[in-house]
Amino acid sequence: MAKRIYVGNLSYQSDEDALRDLFAESGEVRSVKIITDETGRSKGFGFVEMASDEEADKAIAALNGVSFGGRNLVVNEARPQAERGRTGGGPGKQRKSFGGGGGGRESGRWR
Repeated sequence: MAKRIYVGNLSYQSDEDALRDLFAESGEVRSVKIITDETGRSKGFGFVEMASDEEADKAIAALNGVSFGGRNLVVNEARPQAERGRTGGGPGKQRKSFGGGGGGRESGRWR
């Protein structure tokens, strides 16, 4: 069964082909994805999917802490992305109303 690996502390100049070649030394690489921002610039991390759990474990053991592109890689098993809660005032967000209005001050007392 394929296993996904998180690869952090990547140099901003790293490319997916070089990362694939590095991980191929530990087994069959199914996919490589470096995460980028909206301008296409690397965010400094990515994911590699290895063909089997054994190959993934071998890659993690061999490559965690290894210098690549002038930086020491952080390599570990990828965790599923946690479900994010909603924020902001978009649809589905209920506003609490405290009412108010009316009233006024007369003769130094609130009515």
